[in-house]
Amino acid sequence: MPNETRTALPDRVLDAVATALLALAAAVALLQVFYRYALDNALPWPEELAQLVFVWAIFIAAGVATGRRGHIAIEVFSRLLGPRGRTAHRLFVDAASVATGTVLLIEGIRLVNRTTYVTPGLGLPMQVLHAAVPVGGLLIAVYALREARTAGAGVLALALVAAVGLGIYPLWSALGPYVGQQTAAPILVAVSLGLIALEVPVAFAFVLGAFAAFAPQGELMLITIPQNASSSIYSFTLLAIPFFILAAAIMNASRITERLIDLATRMVGHLRGGLGHVNVVTNTMMAGISGSSMADAAAIGKILVPEMAKRGYSPAFACALTSASATLANLIPPSLGLIIYGALASASVGALFVATIVPGLMTAAALALVVHVISGRRGYGRDIPRADAKARWNALFVALPALFLPVAIVGGVRAGIFTATESGAIAAAYALLCGALIYRSLTPRNLLAALRDALHDTVAVTIVIAAAAPFAWVLTAEQVPQKVAEAVGAFATTPFLLLLTINVFLLVVGLFMEMIAAMVILVPILVPMVKAVGIDPIHFGIVLVLNLVIGALTPPLGMLVFTTARVGHVPVSEVFRAVLPLIAALLVVLGLVTYVPELTLAAVRWIGP
Repeated sequence: MPNETRTALPDRVLDAVATALLALAAAVALLQVFYRYALDNALPWPEELAQLVFVWAIFIAAGVATGRRGHIAIEVFSRLLGPRGRTAHRLFVDAASVATGTVLLIEGIRLVNRTTYVTPGLGLPMQVLHAAVPVGGLLIAVYALREARTAGAGVLALALVAAVGLGIYPLWSALGPYVGQQTAAPILVAVSLGLIALEVPVAFAFVLGAFAAFAPQGELMLITIPQNASSSIYSFTLLAIPFFILAAAIMNASRITERLIDLATRMVGHLRGGLGHVNVVTNTMMAGISGSSMADAAAIGKILVPEMAKRGYSPAFACALTSASATLANLIPPSLGLIIYGALASASVGALFVATIVPGLMTAAALALVVHVISGRRGYGRDIPRADAKARWNALFVALPALFLPVAIVGGVRAGIFTATESGAIAAAYALLCGALIYRSLTPRNLLAALRDALHDTVAVTIVIAAAAPFAWVLTAEQVPQKVAEAVGAFATTPFLLLLTINVFLLVVGLFMEMIAAMVILVPILVPMVKAVGIDPIHFGIVLVLNLVIGALTPPLGMLVFTTARVGHVPVSEVFRAVLPLIAALLVVLGLVTYVPELTLAAVRWIGP
């Protein structure tokens, strides 16, 4: 027990430091909004400071996440292994994690030593920014070694993990003559995707792939790994991710999910398939708060899946519907997928938020139609009495403060009152006020838990973006997007065929790759292609995200299905079968959104920005 306490103390301290930095970033962003609009005197340094502390929060938390095995990984074949096989695989992943930390530590130190310029607003040496990389690398290596030690495979196995991880430079030097001075892109892609297939965390696979590609080309190329990693998330746009996640976490801590379910039940619970419609409507309302499909699937699934099963709905159908409805979190603003797409494609996040309103509501309507049809065939529902007008108004009144949030976000961005990132900070502050003053269910204890949850969710997403930056840099430098565009262009000679080809390709990618990882790899390749044939990148962003959220429902990966199946204690294979009609409905919406661009662009022209 004492050992566990000593081990946990550094985790708690680092968690607290990273959480405090994340809270500081939100406070500084709010300060800028106050000075700009209340005092008409924009300050030159808040955005810079917010970005700086955000980078440090991510790299510190990345180390702690390694100790929790909290990084995004595509887990497929390890489930088929026996106990010894799983232990050996776990040690392999630990060795790869140690190697990643070693690369970030060594190359990060080299970058810090070579950096000479200062930040424009604060006048701080850029070494302060880049130093986050070696610190994060050290923490990743230390935590990975700790995990290997607890794997129970003995001292020799631990020594092997340390030797492979810490000895990556001499190991690669020995392989260097066999690799030669080849073009970086093939090595990068082969190593990165190979490690992802072996279930190494996606972020670590990108770092090791970049190392394998750059190592034969000399020290200067290797420095681009930490440089791109830190610079890519030194972005005011990406700060919207933790802010909206934080807003959702605070709302959940304030038990807003229960209030939204109560409102949905009073509005549509009496219909045929009543609780199924409640599921769709609740996810639609939650989507305007959270932006995270995984968070919504877990939060709503814990409440509605057992209740639906109790009222006679098939548990597999309840899980499948919750999974499909959770996709709405990325199709209704604020969508984390669209924020990431906007950053990667240099597209307006505000325009993306507006463009996705109609497709998001179409998706909700399509899912409700499937619920109606299936419930009619199976006799689900009609066991909840119709609520009277007074009960409905009372439920609406209670939920109204939460429902106001997405309206304020879109309206504020449209009116130019604040940027998408600043709207995220305002959303977090608004959620805090709602929880503390209106719902009065937010305590210091659950607020701290919400802050930690927001940090953990943020680092899982953002570290992938940071690690993928060298990947995208190589692809761009070697003109891979242009070459792919030429190859595809030879087949898809019209926008219609190009979109059909891309849709099929993305649906296949979704079978095997998590949305964030797929976006950081594919957006730099696909966006130039669609621009070249005159397809609006805002319209294409909605198409891409809709494709990839469908992938979160399809085997073998199907992250949303795995989440709800675990919550509902239902075999995954049954949930995959039950989700097929819902996927069919989503594919119909995808086809309409793809080939009727007015469904996305008309709202942008009407509402803006």
